[in-house]
Amino acid sequence: MLRRQTRALVAGGTSGIGLATARQLREHGFEVRLTGRGKERLDDLALSDPDLTGHQPDGGDAAAMTALGDQLGRLDALVVSLSGTEGMGPIADLDLGMLRRAFDAEFWAHLTTIQALLPRLAPTGSITLVTAVSARTGMPGTAGIAAINGALEAAIKPLAAELAPIRVNAVSPGVVDTPRWSGFPAEQRAAYFARAAAALPVRKVGTAEDVAEAVVFAATNANTTGTVLETDGGARLINL
Repeated sequence: MLRRQTRALVAGGTSGIGLATARQLREHGFEVRLTGRGKERLDDLALSDPDLTGHQPDGGDAAAMTALGDQLGRLDALVVSLSGTEGMGPIADLDLGMLRRAFDAEFWAHLTTIQALLPRLAPTGSITLVTAVSARTGMPGTAGIAAINGALEAAIKPLAAELAPIRVNAVSPGVVDTPRWSGFPAEQRAAYFARAAAALPVRKVGTAEDVAEAVVFAATNANTTGTVLETDGGARLINL
């Protein structure tokens, strides 16, 4: 009797940590599907990684995500790596309308994706969220994104208890060299990474692949649930 192939969906999987995770799940034998809102990235992915199948629904669109779940059928692993570009800034002049948009793009999109795809999760399946070290540090100017990531991490334990035996975890990276930094001038980005690497206990800035290893562990280890795995190079131990 042939063993059924396991299927994973990485929401937000067309670049950075999401894409690195999709590739590593593929190496672990999963049939991997992923989502991304940008058609250009999905088209590029079809050329670079033809064995990763992309879909274009927005993680915050419940109807679209439900329809994707109906199309895919049973899922053994759901990874949610949805992120926005807003939410940073000092509280004195932080645009709260912008912060609401950031909550929509990350917090609400994560919960929408989980709720829409939950009926498709196998009883032995897993849900893994990608959050950030801002939830547990005191970096000035990060109150907005700390609130978003903190809200997601606060949901991990109750979800793990509520949805058992489905396992629910989060992975919390720190400073990671991903395309999310591409909006900064190259020299400014390089200088910040150099300062961060010198200060971090591991003496290096993380890579998407570093974080993806932790995500794959959380998604596949049958004895891990209700946990936030920190893969931040020790950023939570120092003041960046």
